[in-house]
Amino acid sequence: MTIRVLIADDHPLVADALSTGVQEHNIKVVGRTTHPAEVLEMYERLAPDVLVLDVRFGRSAASTGLDVARQLLRIHEQAKVVFYTQFDSDPILRESYLMGASAFLPKSSPLAEVAEAIAKVHAEGTYFLPDVARRMALLSLRRDTSPQSLLEPRELEVFRCMALGMETTEIAERMGLSPKTISNVRQVVKQKLKEEHPARLALLAVQAGVIDAEPLARVSS
Repeated sequence: MTIRVLIADDHPLVADALSTGVQEHNIKVVGRTTHPAEVLEMYERLAPDVLVLDVRFGRSAASTGLDVARQLLRIHEQAKVVFYTQFDSDPILRESYLMGASAFLPKSSPLAEVAEAIAKVHAEGTYFLPDVARRMALLSLRRDTSPQSLLEPRELEVFRCMALGMETTEIAERMGLSPKTISNVRQVVKQKLKEEHPARLALLAVQAGVIDAEPLARVSS
């Protein structure tokens, strides 16, 4: 049976290579997008067997691949998501695993291995490289200190805005809350994360997959 795949990656050359490579293994690419905002609509319209998804989509994107997968899996619990990314820090790996991703592959993986992962995910539900499985096992033994674990949902959203360099009044307007409330939440975020410096908070957000790497330049400058 031909496996139907949707690819979401903001690098056209990567998507081209991936599309060509996997189609040699009885896998049909039924759709491609470079915009995370299009993924859910395309998934529901095309009904692919597997979604291959990057984690980061550049500064123009309002959401990350983690955000997209989280939203998709809330609506379609049986969706099979394969993360294919160059960003594989422990917080991102943990987050992808906890949300229910079916596989996690670094972009250094040979295309034949990506095709094998897609096939295994389609047939068996999950596929993790030995190194990824080992890292997940180690992570399960450690206390989770990621922002996603330490912060409440509202605090996490404020943290995301802080990491993007937004001021208190901007965050308040965006979230429909008072500046005083946002100011208080900002202090709670800093206390829980044990970090005060804006640039280091932004770096922590990037490492955890809360924001994309590119906006960090604006925060650090």
